[in-house]
Formats: sequence, structure tokens, C-alpha cells
Amino acid sequence: MTGDFRSYYGKPVLNRPTWKNPDVPAYLFSGGMAGASAVIAELAAATGRPALTRVARLGAAGGAMAGAGLLVHDLGRPARFLNMLRMFKVTSPLSVGSWILAPFSGLTALAAASELSGYAPALGRAAGVGAAALGGPMTTYTAVLISNTAVPAWHEAHRDLPVVFASSAVAAGGALGLVGVGTDENAPAARLAVLGAAAELAASTAMERRLGPLGTRYTTGRAGRWRQAARLLTATGAVGALLGRRRRAVAVASGLAVLAGSLATRFAVFHAGLASAADPADTVVPQRQRLGGREQVEVGS
Repeated sequence: MTGDFRSYYGKPVLNRPTWKNPDVPAYLFSGGMAGASAVIAELAAATGRPALTRVARLGAAGGAMAGAGLLVHDLGRPARFLNMLRMFKVTSPLSVGSWILAPFSGLTALAAASELSGYAPALGRAAGVGAAALGGPMTTYTAVLISNTAVPAWHEAHRDLPVVFASSAVAAGGALGLVGVGTDENAPAARLAVLGAAAELAASTAMERRLGPLGTRYTTGRAGRWRQAARLLTATGAVGALLGRRRRAVAVASGLAVLAGSLATRFAVFHAGLASAADPADTVVPQRQRLGGREQVEVGS
């Protein structure tokens, strides 16, 4: 989408995001999977599915701890994460996200510890319910965070990225249940994996179309290769979950495929943003188009 635009000596207009790879895309995945798993755990507990409850609670705690570890590694040292908790700013997605992640991690760890040890089941259930209440925001706040930056491929997709991340998280949460639960109890997990995968594929396609020329950042280069892998794995896993969840080997393979597809989606989004930030035309051309549209409206009125 370079058009007739030329920047000063072809230099980027934006500074390239300094977030580490694979820390950040893996963090985007683990947080989403953990959030969806926390909700699934309490739904399973409420409907009398102990095996699915156990797997989902452990998955939520594991995803939250992995996410916190990846975030701290990206930041460089734990003190920087603690500094983000010194204040709460409702207009800052980073501040709000920090205050979602911290209590969510503690609650999921408490619920998992109770699940494993058998001690304080009432406290563990209360912690699980608390984690489930934060599970929804966990699946989407990272999308809000990156779309609140100036990176064009993320910012221009601010209406679609939360839907993509939420549906991908639901698919991953259901897929984890497929992997960890026997065939006698995996029907809800299979349904969630299929529905989440279908929603993720549809939302991603709609996002790329709505972005217009900017959508090519998601379909070309490294992002495009991750996107192709994500679609193949997600679609294959969803079909396997739909048709073969009664066979243990097929269910496990399908769950692993959907999980890998969800992870690949986060890498595709991450690399699309990096490529977009490096091209000054991605920043300036859409701005000029919007300005031209406003001027035409003003002249017409």
C-alpha cells in the first residue's frame, strides 16, 4: 500500500515494537488459553464433570503462570511488573491488564492447589469462581492492549482483534479439554473447540477484509506463513474434534492441532504488527485517506 507516498529516505515513521519474540506472542496465547480454561472449569464444576474441571483448572493455573513468567522475561526483571501495579489507570490497557493478570494468576493457583491437594475445597471453588469472573477479560485484554498502540496493522483492527483473540482462546480452552479428558466427558470441550475454531477463522477473515490493503500484512511474509499454519491446524483440529472426539487418539491429536493453531494465530498477529510498523506507508497513507474523506464531506456540506 505504498501508493505515491515516500518517507524521509524511506525511514519508518514508527519505532519498531521492542517486545521480545517468542515471549510476547506466547504470552498472548497462554493468557487467552488460561482465561477460557478458568471459565470452562467452573462451568464443568457446575454441571458435574470432575475430570474436565480438574484439567481446566490446572490449565488455567499453568497458562497464567506461564504468561506471568513470559511477561516478566520480556520486561527484564520482576520489579518492572510490580511497578505496573503501583497505580491503576482505567484509561491504560497496560495498567488494567496488569490488574487483571495479577489477581487472576493468584486465584487460578489457589484453585489448582485445592484441586490437586483436596484441601479447602470450598476455598478452592470460591477461587475458581473468582478466576472465571476474570477469565473473559483475560481472553481479550491483550488484543485491546496491542490495538491501543500506533502500529497500523493492530490499531486499524481494534474492532476485530478482541473477537479474534476471544474466539481463539475459547478454541484453545476447549482443545485443552480434548487433550486432557477421556472420551466419556469430552463432549463439551469438543463443542467449544469447534465453535471457537470456526469463530476464529471467520473473525480473522473478516478482519483482513475490513483492513483493505493493510490486511496484506496478515497474509504475506512471516505473518502470512504463521497465518497459513494457523488456519490449517485450526481447521484440521476442528474437523477432527467434530468427527472423531469419541476416539481417544483422534481427540488428543485434534486438541493439539487446535492448540497449535491458536498459538500460530498469535504469532501471525505479532509479525503482522512488526511488518506494519516498519513500513511508513502503512502509517501515513490511511491517515491521508481519512483526511481526504473528511475534506470531501466538509466540501459537500
